[in-house]
Amino acid sequence: MTDTATRAGMEHLVPFDPYSYDFHEDPYPTYARLRAEAPVYYNATQDFWALSRHEDVRNAFRDTVRLSNSWGVSMDPASYGPDAHLAMSFLAMDDPKHMRIRKLVSKGFTPRRVNELGARIRELTARHWQACLDKGEFDYVADFAGLLPMDVVSELLGVPESDRAHLRAQSDALVHREEGVFDVPESAVLAYVELHRYYTALIADRRKNPGEDMVSALLSAEILDDATGEKTSLSDDELIGFMVLMIVAGNETTTKLLANAVYWGARNPDQLARVLADPELVPDWTEETLRYDNSSQMVLRKVIADAEFGGVTIPEGDRVLLLIGSANRDVDVFGPDVDKYIIGRDNGQNLMSFGIGTHFCLGSHLARLEGNIGLAQVAGTVKNYEIDFDKAVRVHSVNVRGFAELPMKVQAR
Repeated sequence: MTDTATRAGMEHLVPFDPYSYDFHEDPYPTYARLRAEAPVYYNATQDFWALSRHEDVRNAFRDTVRLSNSWGVSMDPASYGPDAHLAMSFLAMDDPKHMRIRKLVSKGFTPRRVNELGARIRELTARHWQACLDKGEFDYVADFAGLLPMDVVSELLGVPESDRAHLRAQSDALVHREEGVFDVPESAVLAYVELHRYYTALIADRRKNPGEDMVSALLSAEILDDATGEKTSLSDDELIGFMVLMIVAGNETTTKLLANAVYWGARNPDQLARVLADPELVPDWTEETLRYDNSSQMVLRKVIADAEFGGVTIPEGDRVLLLIGSANRDVDVFGPDVDKYIIGRDNGQNLMSFGIGTHFCLGSHLARLEGNIGLAQVAGTVKNYEIDFDKAVRVHSVNVRGFAELPMKVQAR
């Protein structure tokens, strides 16, 4: 089977450029067209495939035999290659390497450690949000949604408060893309170098002065290697890769979740009124935001053996995008009202927001915990709030969807 024969006739007229600023503003009409007209889509210009239907995305997440993470999950050419794990840790590995790192980092990233953070998360949330209430008008991202997740990740890693704004700036630089830029920009490269330098120094300090933080726990974590029967631990490079992943997956995506929730609440005042009247509905607010406009919109896989989806064979060696944002709007799964924001919708086990299978997001529990605590603070302290939609500024990224700036005005209870 030749590539030419396989791809013949697969170039569709649906315009889909994952780097386009217009697409970032509202990807959902494009997703709807892809599901209807080209559920297995091929883009000849940028040489990638894309799966948009829930069934295909679900099956692709579960297919670790023919679809590989080992070249990373990003479209950016500089991020796509056999060294992707250096910045993406076990997210850019297949088993058994993936499972080895996942087991090791799980030694430090335990449910107990996350649950014990609950009280501290509430304390940080109350402090940041009170500062917002005192102002009355503020940037929700800069003054709240961007602070809380960075504080939580920093608390886990033992990063002092004085360094958190600096690391937040590096995190932002890693994901942002200027219009027309189709690869990792110099600013992102420099941000990665700075994070690597910072975490190298942090690890060296923890070796000399171990504490109760996750880094100290991971430095001493060991598991038995199934192949050799010998104990294995994390190398410094492996630990740094995980820490860089934490600052993106554990910080950026939760920031976007918190902001997307209040944005769509304001866009749907009838739904927002329900939550403000009954803060017990906050977990439902979080879940519907995860479905309706999830932070992580798409992830990439490398095809390592011919893989058939929807009656179309994607050939070995190609790359395919799993469109999470599209899967969460599939009418065949979530019903005909998928484009309505309905807090309390029964999403069951159908959300693709954290993936499924082997690579299910290790931090999903923490993300939901932060989302619920942060949004409960909002719902429990305001009569109402307003978003200045005209001045809202979106983050432009291939993988992540959310806001860089979100002006808000609140009426405290």
